[in-house]
This record gives sequence, C-alpha cells and structure tokens, in this order.
Amino acid sequence: MWQEGIGSLLLLAAAHQTGLLATLDTTIEGVATATPTSGLPLNPAVIERLLLTLLFLPVAGLARTWDLRTYTGTLLALVTGRGCAYSYAYVEQFLSCLAHAQVDEGLTDALAQWTWALWYEEQTQQEQEAQEKPEAVFYVDGHRKAVYSDVLVPRGPVGKLGGKILGCRELVVLHDNDGHPLLATTHRGDQHLTIGAPQLVHRYEQATDIAHLNRLVIDREGMAAEFLYQLHAEGRRVVTLLKVKQYEDEGSFTEVGEWVPWRADRSGKVVCEVAAAQFQLTRPTQPNQPLAVQVALIRDLRKRIVCEAGTDVQMDEDEQWKADLAPDQQQFWEPEWQATPALSASTRPKLIPIVTTAAQANAVELAQTYFRRWTCQENAIRDWLIPLNLDINHGYAKEPVANSELVKQRTVLAKRLAHLHRLAAQSRQRLRQMHTCGQVREEQVVIWEQRQQERLSQVTALETIGQQAGEPGLHAIKAQQVEAEWEVHHRQVLREATSVAEKRELSHCERSCRALRHVLRKPRRPPGMRTRNVGTG
Repeated sequence: MWQEGIGSLLLLAAAHQTGLLATLDTTIEGVATATPTSGLPLNPAVIERLLLTLLFLPVAGLARTWDLRTYTGTLLALVTGRGCAYSYAYVEQFLSCLAHAQVDEGLTDALAQWTWALWYEEQTQQEQEAQEKPEAVFYVDGHRKAVYSDVLVPRGPVGKLGGKILGCRELVVLHDNDGHPLLATTHRGDQHLTIGAPQLVHRYEQATDIAHLNRLVIDREGMAAEFLYQLHAEGRRVVTLLKVKQYEDEGSFTEVGEWVPWRADRSGKVVCEVAAAQFQLTRPTQPNQPLAVQVALIRDLRKRIVCEAGTDVQMDEDEQWKADLAPDQQQFWEPEWQATPALSASTRPKLIPIVTTAAQANAVELAQTYFRRWTCQENAIRDWLIPLNLDINHGYAKEPVANSELVKQRTVLAKRLAHLHRLAAQSRQRLRQMHTCGQVREEQVVIWEQRQQERLSQVTALETIGQQAGEPGLHAIKAQQVEAEWEVHHRQVLREATSVAEKRELSHCERSCRALRHVLRKPRRPPGMRTRNVGTG
C-alpha cells in the first residue's frame, strides 16, 4: 500500500502545482460569499478538503460517495490532512449545496480557463516560434453513459453496450491534438452531437477569450450537411467522416487524384492507399446549393466488400447461379440435392472517405489528422472506464473463453442455414404434391375430352340419319355433350392454375437454394479463444 500512498501524494502535489485546487476553491468561495444562505462552508480549508475527498475517491478505490459509508481506509484522511475521512452524509450535503447554488456553470468555465492556462498560456511566444508547431487541431466527440434510475430520464444509444437504447446522459468532450482533455459538458441523453458540439466550442471560446478554434475534427455523428455549412460559415475548417449511405463507390466522387501508398503492414506490403477527391454534399434546406468538400479517399485493401450488381447483372446471376454445378447436381428440386458453396462474388476494397470544409487539403495530412482521433480522444474516453470502475476484472487466474463476436456471427449463420434448409424442404414437398395434382388433372382433362368427342360423334350420327331434334334421345346426348365440354374447360383451368402455382413454388425453391449456396460461400472462421480473469476465491 505504500506505493499507492506515494502515488496519491504525487497526484496531490500535481493538483496544487497546476493550480487546479486553487481554481476550484476560488470559484466555490465566490459563490459561498455571494450567497450566504446556500449552505456552503465559508472556511476555505474545509472547501479544499471536501474537494480533495471528491477528487481522490477513485484513487482510494471508491466508485461513488455512497461507498464512504463503509470506508475505513486512511488514504483520504492522508490527502485531506484530517484524522479520518469525511462521512458520506457530510459529502452528500456539500454536493447538494453545490447543486442548489448552481455552481456547475462557474466550475465549468473555471475548468476551461484552467486547462487553457495549463497547456497553452505557459508557453511563451518564443518557445512556440522555436518549436514551429503547425496550427492546433481540436477534437470533439460525444460519449453516452447509461443512467440506471427509478426516475425516467431521456434515452439514447449507448455505444459501450452495443448501441442499446437506455436512459443516459451525454458527455460532449473537447481534446487538443496532444490528447489533453480541455472541456467536458453534460447534456440530455437524447441530444445529438450536432447540437452539443457548437455549444461546447462557443462556450470554450467565451470562457478562455480565444479568438477562434479554427480546425475541428468531429466524430461521424456530426456528419450533417447543414451542421457543416454552419461551422464553415463561421470560418471553421471541419474534418469528419462521410457516412456510408451518402455515397456508393468511387464514381460518387469527382476529380479523384492519383492513389498513393499510405499504410503498410509489418512485411512492407501496402494495405491502405489514399487519393485526393471532391464531393458535393447536398443540403436538405438548399438542394440547389450543395456544400463542396475536399476528400481524402482511403482505399483499405485488407477489407473487401461485395460489389452491388446492377439489374442486368443481377438477372444474369439469377440464371447462372448454378452454372458451376455438374448437370446431375443442378436439379435442386430433388430431395437428395445437397447445397455447395457458390463461387466467390466480385469484391472491391472498402472506401473510407474523410471530408473537410477547407478550400484546399492534402490527402495524406487530412487522413492522418482524422485518424489521430483514436490516439488523442477515443483512447482517452476509453480510459475513463478504469477510474469509473466500469471495466474491472477481479482475481488473477485465467480461463479460456470464446470470442463472443465470432460466436454471435456463427449463431446467426447457423440459424440462417437452418431456416433456408427448412424453406427448401417445404418447397420440395409442395412441388411434389403439385406435380402429383397436375398429373391427376391432366388425366382428367384427357378423359373428359374423350367423353366430349364420343358425345359429339353420337350427336353428329343421329343428325345425319335425320332424327328430330326434339326426340328425347338426341336431347339427352346433347346435354351430355355440353356437360363434357364444360368439364373440359373447368379441368383445363384447374390444370393451368396448378401449373402456375408449381412454377411459383419452383421459383421459391430456387431462391432458397441460391441463398443457401451464397450463405455457405461466406467464410465461417472458428471462434477464437481469449482469456479472462476469474476470482481466485
């Protein structure tokens, strides 16, 4: 435990040295002095100790203030300079007073000023000129955390839980190009990033008196034409990722430049290429005035996607899906027919279009700027899971577990295969029944046609010998001849209906068998094995 104590003292020294505690203390003291009825402590030392208690809860292994009820350690007492840690009731009372006094707005502005002074104002102008740093890039992203409460809260998709719609709160975070967190604001869980991002940028500029945050890199959730046009009108250069539904292939882009290598694997083989291009982004409110954006078009050679064929090609594929089979294996309607994997479909490399509202852009530099999101922002957000105790494994023993994603894919494919096998078997059974019914109705048509011919011959013979039409014998034979004619027509209609139904069922069976071969064509990798920590008791 002595290592943890030394680490806590280092964090405590950093909080004092960087002025974080002084900034927070000054803000709370100002509110407490201005509103004596708020219930906030007026003693600066008490405020500082309460702030240290809240800041060092994760260091002490506590996830929330509720855990102070059973806390018996000495770490919080050490960092606050008290004989024992504050109780849960006293800390909760302090938080309640902060909320009722609406100190959150002032603390947010104070943190914005502190981060800017920490990372930027300490550098002199000579140091900045000597380093010759490029123009600063700022990264904006949204992150939703699920809120489990008896009170109904706005709902939204939580990315950590696979996009599940839950009651949540959204954090809009701002980082610089060195990965330093600059500001984070909390909003309703159903708020879109296109609303929270401009508010965050404007608030940071107002709090720190900055002229402009010129270069912004925003997550794909911010890919909206009107949103980009608004930021472009403010003089900002925005970088984001084009959504898949907004383009089809390379033909959707204009002025595509030369493809140049961008990334290579360990063996030196090129795995990604990039080219400059342009794209016209349609605006819903002004369809005749699209927004022209520069594009860094990345072609990922490691990932292949199936080319969507046109109508003519699709019709040809419908006719040729079994062309690779032997003649004796093309009778898919037979019960003993076995499906085999179809031939590989034509594929193309996956496209990753990164767009910017700047007038000019270098494709390689634009791609590198966007993909630095994972280093500067995404990994920082992921690291929040550790102090928040949301991603902890207990114990040291290891046990192999299946790769859940691959197992899920195999389960879906297995269900799909079973469903297609069942559809094909049912279609074959109905085809056999329809074939038998068609044969029976064909025989009935032949029988009634023969009977009709017989009655017609009898009527002709009687009329030839001059028998009167009103005689009972001739009248009965003519009635039988008309009845036979009607039966022939009725049986022919039933035969045609059976033939149409049989063709339709044959088409259904063919579609099931074709889909079955296409599913078998997809590679089904065996589930990889991972290890996880389990309790050692």
